[in-house]
Amino acid sequence: MLTGDIPPNQTIYIKNLNEKIKKEELKRSLYCLFSQYGRILDVVALKTARLRGQAWVAFSEVTAASNAVRQMQNFPFYDKPMRIQYAKTKSDCVAKAEGSFVPREKKKKQEEKAERKRRGEEAHQSSVPNGTSAQNGGTTASFRQGNPSSQEAAAPNNILFIENLPHETTSMMLELLFRQYPGFREVRMIEAKPGIAFVEFEDDVQSSMAMQALQGFKITPQNPMAITFAKK
Repeated sequence: MLTGDIPPNQTIYIKNLNEKIKKEELKRSLYCLFSQYGRILDVVALKTARLRGQAWVAFSEVTAASNAVRQMQNFPFYDKPMRIQYAKTKSDCVAKAEGSFVPREKKKKQEEKAERKRRGEEAHQSSVPNGTSAQNGGTTASFRQGNPSSQEAAAPNNILFIENLPHETTSMMLELLFRQYPGFREVRMIEAKPGIAFVEFEDDVQSSMAMQALQGFKITPQNPMAITFAKK
């Protein structure tokens, strides 16, 4: 166990990260990966020579950080196993970010502002009459109305159809989630239709296992994945 004598706290320290990944992509991927454990206050990753290959994730609750340390230890992240421990002090995240850490109350206000903007965009897109909004910006609304599989379920097959993804989701983020299951082949995303993706496995048994394991997985607190078999 890498935590040693450091007492549990809300911030985890991650090292052995792939240094070739761009900072913003790294931060988005870490947020995507760790948001399943609880509300994230901030993700800090710096590309200075001394701090490359390292990152800090600050949760709102200690229990969330503890679950992340326990369950994600040695998880293969961009082809390298992550080494995770608690940050030495709660202020490590602040110090290493060189003052860029956003205080909790300010962060909350920013999140509320972003949420209001997102809802406004969804409301606008849902008014588009061409019927595409259900797969574009309006996926969250359609998901809340019910499981899309209840409308017209496709027969089990080796390709999964993923909906309700945040628009900033990348194929690499989804690959990190799905490649831990046997038979994974590839992720396909459609640039013109953000919010959806296709994930291919070798057979329908393996795709079913991944579906059951990741159904409802929250890439962000507002975006539980809706997974069905793709229609052929």
